[in-house]
Amino acid sequence: MRAVITGDIINSRSSSDWLDSLKRELERLGSRPADWEIYRGDAFQIFINDAADALANAILIRAAMKAENGMDVRMAIGIGDVDHRAANVLESNGTAFVNSGQKFELLKKERQNLAVKSPSDIFDRDINLILKLASIAIDGWTVSSAQAVHAALIAPDISQQQIGEQLGIKQNAVSGRLKRAFFDEIKDVIGIYRIKILELI
Repeated sequence: MRAVITGDIINSRSSSDWLDSLKRELERLGSRPADWEIYRGDAFQIFINDAADALANAILIRAAMKAENGMDVRMAIGIGDVDHRAANVLESNGTAFVNSGQKFELLKKERQNLAVKSPSDIFDRDINLILKLASIAIDGWTVSSAQAVHAALIAPDISQQQIGEQLGIKQNAVSGRLKRAFFDEIKDVIGIYRIKILELI
């Protein structure tokens, strides 16, 4: 199973500081333009080789944007096959691309900032319900909470003491930020998603 994330920046016109932050995260995940591209000014698409990694990467992107400037991202994860990989990801095709694009077009109507579409209606029903609940926490992340979450997601084995050194705060402050961000619960959501993906294969 492959995955494609299609997204855009919410209220992008309110700031011009988000572009470098977004590029940094996308560059971490692949090469432009084969794996990712930014188009229409504030929209982007990225190919994820292993669908099991897609949700963690999407949440990482949201954390990065909120950590830098309080901006947010709307994203649809499409899961499926890839029939053709072009030199530019926007010219590639397959069910992963179709599912991502179709779900992305529905996000505003559904008032969701993060959702998934796969070949399985049951998978989509279960995961999207979980993501609706997780989004209650994610939507409320402050800049400081998102900074801690981003640091913890980018290096899962790092200690809170080390995160504190990166952010210039004490370990107990890191712990407080992660707790307020419901970080343990977010990790559980990522874990459930990975398990469910394996059931699709």
